[in-house]
Amino acid sequence: QVQVVESGGGLVQAGGSLRLSCAASGRTFVNYAMGWFRQAPGKGRELLAAVSWSGGSTYYLDSVKGRFTISRGNARNTVYLQMNDLKPEDTAVYYCAADRWEPDTALLEGYDYWGQGTQVTVSS
Repeated sequence: QVQVVESGGGLVQAGGSLRLSCAASGRTFVNYAMGWFRQAPGKGRELLAAVSWSGGSTYYLDSVKGRFTISRGNARNTVYLQMNDLKPEDTAVYYCAADRWEPDTALLEGYDYWGQGTQVTVSS
């Protein structure tokens, strides 16, 4: 079993920045793709960004391109989401997800392991 834990959410003013962190544990963490999702009140969960196991392949939702950056830590079981120029519409619960995915490409769906989520609130 893999445990996923997010941290770094909070309240920020529009135009501000936050950095979310995610750490996975529980198994030998080899060839695991990871991704960041969010779910706003009354809306479905959407994939914001994803990164391959090596960090060499990434995916971004169009609405966050140029503002959000996903990266892996030196320890392959960590992933970060740097969020800049935050907007009120970015307010949501943000989730980290992980799954074993051997191709060195970003995984866009079908994640098996999820964190509990961290709240991000952007005030106008």
